[in-house]
Amino acid sequence: MIEMAIDSIRVSLMNYQRVVILKEKSADRYLPIWIGPAEADAIAVKLQGANVPRPLTHDLLRSIIDSLQATIDYIVVNDLRSDTFYAKILLTANGKQIEIDSRPSDALALAVRADVPIYADEAVLDKAGILLDSETGKPIVDEKLDAGGQKKGVSEEDIKKTAFYDFINTLDLDDFDKRKS
Repeated sequence: MIEMAIDSIRVSLMNYQRVVILKEKSADRYLPIWIGPAEADAIAVKLQGANVPRPLTHDLLRSIIDSLQATIDYIVVNDLRSDTFYAKILLTANGKQIEIDSRPSDALALAVRADVPIYADEAVLDKAGILLDSETGKPIVDEKLDAGGQKKGVSEEDIKKTAFYDFINTLDLDDFDKRKS
């Protein structure tokens, strides 16, 4: 598992669909995951420290977990099948670790509320992770291999095979390196 951080939440200017961009903590690899508007708002509200008059669904879920004296250990984006991401929420309750199946967007909204680590499985990053050029913000196309025989970048063919190709090209990435403190 690779530790990730939420880099940003973006909106496509063409279709107004939301994407959360996860960034590998120890490298410059990114993982874009499409999410719904309600989940994007739930994540953004917490990241921006905004107060809401009533608990949102993810706040309620966190309260329920706390009242059951369980703890959220971490979340992991653990699979990608047919352009659909899957995640798990790992809890400890009564001394037992429990895995809960989740949509990544819900797991992320819960993770930011509980301030727990976010991980992605290496296989998911191999399938959907992208490297971005720091100057242009566009995916790096590089078919060269590293010393271990692994691709250093993503080939043009691999990029075009993903469901994210058109979506990424519609994003406004001018402020991609501007991170919130």
